Amino acid sequence: MVHVFSYHEHYYIFDTGSSSLHECDEKTARCLRGETTELSDAEIREVMADVEGLKEAGLLYAEEPAAAPVKSKYIKALCLHICHDCNLRCKYCFADEGAYHSAREMMSLETAKAAIDFLLRNSGDRKVLEVDFFGGEPLMNLNVVKQTVYYAKEEAAKRGKRFLFTTTTNGLLLDDDVIRFFNEEMENVVLSLDGRPEVHDAVRKTVNGKGSFALVIDKIKKFVRSRGDKHYYVRGTFTAKNLDFSKDVLFLADNGFDSLSMEPVVTDIPELQIREEHLPAIEKEYEALCEEYLRREAAGEGFNFFHFNIDLEGGPCLQKRVSACGAGNEYFSVVPNGDIYPCHQFAGDAKWRMGNVFEGRIDAEIRGEFASSCLFTRKKCGDCFAKFICSGGCSANNYHYNGDINDPYEMTCAMMKKRIECAMHILAVRKTRAK
Repeated sequence: MVHVFSYHEHYYIFDTGSSSLHECDEKTARCLRGETTELSDAEIREVMADVEGLKEAGLLYAEEPAAAPVKSKYIKALCLHICHDCNLRCKYCFADEGAYHSAREMMSLETAKAAIDFLLRNSGDRKVLEVDFFGGEPLMNLNVVKQTVYYAKEEAAKRGKRFLFTTTTNGLLLDDDVIRFFNEEMENVVLSLDGRPEVHDAVRKTVNGKGSFALVIDKIKKFVRSRGDKHYYVRGTFTAKNLDFSKDVLFLADNGFDSLSMEPVVTDIPELQIREEHLPAIEKEYEALCEEYLRREAAGEGFNFFHFNIDLEGGPCLQKRVSACGAGNEYFSVVPNGDIYPCHQFAGDAKWRMGNVFEGRIDAEIRGEFASSCLFTRKKCGDCFAKFICSGGCSANNYHYNGDINDPYEMTCAMMKKRIECAMHILAVRKTRAK
C-alpha cells in the first residue's frame, strides 16, 4: 500500500510495505492518486516507468511484512498509583482531579512493597523492570515513593534484576530534596506544564481555584537545569480552548525546555473536548509547529518534540510494532488498595479490575482479551498508512470513546496521521540538508 500526500509545495509517497519515503513532483503524486485527466499519455508513461523501477527495487508497492505479535506471559512494568489525591484541581483531569471517582487516599508502604513483590514474582527471566509512580500527585506521598524505590532496588539485586523508575508530577512540591532524589533514582521524570501562563492557569488550578503557573514554573526550570543528560519530558495538554497550541510548545521551548510533548485532551467536558470540527485548525497548528521546528533546528536552536520523532529505518522491530500496547498483559496499574487494572486510564472501573497484589493473581479472561489485542485485531487499521507506526492507538481511548479496545478512536487517528506526515516531512528535509 502506498500513501501519497502533500505538505505545502512538497509531495511525498510513503510505502507501507518497505517503510520507504520518497519525495516526488506534483505530476507523480497526481498520477498515483488516479488524478490523470489533465496528464498526457506521455506524462503518465514517464511516471509509471519510474514507479516500475521503484517496484522492482522493492521500494514501492512492496508486500507488507508479516509478523506475529510479541506477547509475553511475564510482567515487565507497573504503574503505582502512589497517591489518589492531588494538590491541583485541573478541569480536564481524566482521574477525577486525582481521586479516580473514589476516596482520596495514599498507597501504604505495605501495599507498594506487595506490588514490587508481585512484579518480581511474575517477571520471569526479564532482567530490567519498570515502575512509574503516578497519581494524583505522587510527591504528596514522597516518603512511600522513596522507600519503595530503595526496597525495589534491594529486592531486584537479590535476583540479578534492576529497576527503571519514572515519576509524573505537576511540580508543585519540587524542592532541593526531591530534585536530588529524582536525579539519583529516576530514569525519567514527566512534568505537567501546559504552556503560556494564561493557558495553563485556565485549567490547572490550585485547590483554592487560583492559577498554578507562577507556583511551578521556577521549580520546574530549576529541576530541568539540574537534570544534565538524564531523561525528562515537559508534557502539556491542549484543549478546545487553546487550539493554537503550537504557541504553547514554542513558549515552553523558549523557556529552556528542550524535551517536550503536547497531548490532545481526553475529556467529555463540552467546552474543552476536541471535536471533529476542530481538526482543520489542529492540522494547521501541527504544520505551523513543524515549520518553526525545522527553522530552529537549522539555526542550532532545536528541541525534541515527542510527536515528531519517528524512525522509518531503525525503529522498533516489526513484531513490537504489530503487538500494540502492553497494557493489561505485560503492564498493569495498581491503585492504593492494591487492586490491579490494565493501565492507569482503566483504574477505578470495576469491569476492568483484574485482581489485587495481595492475592497475587491476575484475571485470566481480561488478560487474555488484552493479550490477543494487536494491530491485526483492529480492523479499521487495515487500510491505514500509519498502522505500522501507530500500532492501533490507545486501548483505553478506544474503549472509552467506542466501547471496544480494538475499535480505534477516529479523532486520535486523524491527529496521529497528521503528526506522522509532519514527521515524515522533517525526515525528508533533514536528509536534504545533510547532502
